[in-house]
Amino acid sequence: MSDPERRVPGRVAGGPGKGPRLLAVDLDGTLLDRNGQPHARDVRAVRAALGAGIRVTVVTGRLYSGTRPAVQELGIEGAVACADGSHIVRARDDMTLVHWGLAGESAHLLRDALKADDLTAFVFADDAIGHDARGVPFVGYVSTWSMDVRAAADVFSHDLWVAGPGVTAAVAMGPRDSVAAAVGRLSRVLADAVRVAMFPIRRGGHEGTWALIARSSAGTKGTATQWIAEQEGVALADTVCVGDWINDVPMFEVTGRSFAMGHSPDEVKSQATDILTETVEEGGGVARAIEEAFGIRA
Repeated sequence: MSDPERRVPGRVAGGPGKGPRLLAVDLDGTLLDRNGQPHARDVRAVRAALGAGIRVTVVTGRLYSGTRPAVQELGIEGAVACADGSHIVRARDDMTLVHWGLAGESAHLLRDALKADDLTAFVFADDAIGHDARGVPFVGYVSTWSMDVRAAADVFSHDLWVAGPGVTAAVAMGPRDSVAAAVGRLSRVLADAVRVAMFPIRRGGHEGTWALIARSSAGTKGTATQWIAEQEGVALADTVCVGDWINDVPMFEVTGRSFAMGHSPDEVKSQATDILTETVEEGGGVARAIEEAFGIRA
């Protein structure tokens, strides 16, 4: 496999004996394949990095319950960021360190906006996902975020909407025009309080369906990576990240060196310091980034 294409002269984070360094890794599409399984070479490389004293964290769109198995396999015990940076958990004891959620009136407005556009909705809170009968066909799709999926008679009356820590996120599916209308409505009624993105579903037999994800605007993969770096005593300039999708761009923007997977969209690649040739199908992208940034080969 050839070396990654260097888009911008990237800084090698630290070097042997030059103090603490941090690696932030995305899961789906980066460390995990399309079946949600990690590539063996990447697992070996992460473990080797940990053994060499590199701090390693996971920064993912998954909820923590969907993140935990990969974190345990990698041997990570420190802080990991879930729900695109909205929830930071200490892996060693599953303790929540930070949670940016939507509660009270913001949660009610989010729920009512999704209900008004007649979408198939899911509510993410308390590290679980709530749905009703309309959501059953999509359970296999959303369960990649969390394996704790809870049914109710009506998703808009689900107990998770009033969870103590607040709603971590909401996801809704439907025709593209309906999803776009909901995005517009959310942007109006919640303004700066919520971050909303829409995207086509490309797996699980739901091709042609569109989805949106809405969550608090307080946390991103960038703010979470910065928070973890500060806790670890590592400068952002000495932090490396690897990702593949648009939600990884905030992480690319704050780290000293960033690697985009070979299958990443052009708008993601353009924001990275380095472009990998490895893709999610073959794996090895994380291992390549570790070798390039830290000189560790596994």
